[in-house]
Amino acid sequence: MAVLTPRRYLTPLIHVLVWGLFGLTFLLFQPLTGRLTMPPQFWLKQGLMFAAWVATYYLTANVTVPRLLLHGRNGWFILALVATTAVVLSFSKFLESVLDLPALMDKAFEAAAGRPRLNRGSFRIDTMGLLTTMFVLGISTSITVVQKWQNDAQIRQTLEQQRVSSELSVLKAQINPHFFFNTLNNIYALTLLDGEQARVAIHRLSRMMRYVLYDTAGGLTLLSQEIAFVQDYITLMQLRLDERVTVTFDRPEPVRDVPVAPMLLLPFLENAFKHGVAATQSSRIFIGLTQPSPDVLELEVRNTLLALPSTDLAGSNGIGLANTRRRLDLLYPGRFNLLVDDHTPANEFRVHLTLHVGDKEKGIGDKELRA
Repeated sequence: MAVLTPRRYLTPLIHVLVWGLFGLTFLLFQPLTGRLTMPPQFWLKQGLMFAAWVATYYLTANVTVPRLLLHGRNGWFILALVATTAVVLSFSKFLESVLDLPALMDKAFEAAAGRPRLNRGSFRIDTMGLLTTMFVLGISTSITVVQKWQNDAQIRQTLEQQRVSSELSVLKAQINPHFFFNTLNNIYALTLLDGEQARVAIHRLSRMMRYVLYDTAGGLTLLSQEIAFVQDYITLMQLRLDERVTVTFDRPEPVRDVPVAPMLLLPFLENAFKHGVAATQSSRIFIGLTQPSPDVLELEVRNTLLALPSTDLAGSNGIGLANTRRRLDLLYPGRFNLLVDDHTPANEFRVHLTLHVGDKEKGIGDKELRA
């Protein structure tokens, strides 16, 4: 059963109303004086000409403009307009001849004015017919071209949204399995060292998986939930670290909840655990999360630069940071600032992200949901 929506019947209703107003004005228009009683043949011609102009409008809108003008065949388009005008005016002359309208109009004028009529009515009717035809052709062409521009703009916007959604799907598909692959590697190693802590790690991982699969299904998450996820990740990674590695996590207290894109901060942490941990060397990882204002989020991650090859706790293959930067470009265009310093005076690798979040996140939720 078809469901009628306003968009489906609004356009036809507008056409009916506009043509009704135009027809009423045209049919009631008397080119002479109010005292002149028009013969029935005059009204018949008016009605037939009105039908001819309606046909001219839709012929131009549906055939001439789409097939000629919009395909760049401008010369043929102008020729078609001239031919259409000639046909409509010829039809008007034909009706006058068949209906013997000039003679009938002369008699009506003589009866109303009491004197012979000057022979100029035919020229006036032709002039009015020409102006009306040109008006109909101009309106038809303008409306059709504007509608084409609007449709093209809507199609481009839809294609851009689909492109962004598809790209986000690819990025999320790379980030999430990437993270779980790394974490399972850690738990596998932990089972060889401490079975009890391995069970705790599995429980924590299951909680994180529930967050990723269900709590973020709408495309957005609350900042407090994202911080809890980050805390779980850090705790999980610390299970394999010894006293040579110091991990500090500073978080805002209290958290002012705002919607954010989920798992956006994880790759920065993964990078720190990949490059900031060594088996035989002391190192430090600092993770600081602050809220200078409710709609601004700042993340700072620092890790010690190691001369020796790092112990790859994160198991990263290098796609995390690049994907995160691309995801930021898609979700927060012009609303983030990402600074990367690969060698600070304190011999650290530093990443600083400033992210403007808040009410504008509704649009981000729509993008992530489509993704």
